[in-house]
Amino acid sequence: MTIWPRLLLIAALALLPYSQACADLVVVVNARSGVDRLTLDDAVNIFMGRYRELPSGITALPVDQPATRPERERFYRLLVNKDLSEISAYWARLVFSGKTSPPRQAHSQAEVVDWLAGQKGAVGYLERGQVDSRFRIVLELER
Repeated sequence: MTIWPRLLLIAALALLPYSQACADLVVVVNARSGVDRLTLDDAVNIFMGRYRELPSGITALPVDQPATRPERERFYRLLVNKDLSEISAYWARLVFSGKTSPPRQAHSQAEVVDWLAGQKGAVGYLERGQVDSRFRIVLELER
């Protein structure tokens, strides 16, 4: 075997984490929610605590990826063009005032998926490759 096939394999394996890190982020709801689509404004209002209901009338139950996941930083950058420190400061002010509470904080990606699959009003964000028949994509943040 020549060196070229080995080098190509090494290069492909080296790029795998990059391609996974750049996977499209989508906003999803539980497939039983009755929601087919959200606007960007809807998603902003749900994740920033302004709306408490989905367009179908059921209570919105937003869930955030763990703070250590790169998807969370990307999500808020795409959603409201803010970094996580700005989001934390925003929620600190609102929680202190007693007006609303932040999205549920998941401890793992598996918990996000389980929450979305188990709660009719759940809304969250996943990489496109994680979406299956239990969820409905209602907003594409990256394409």
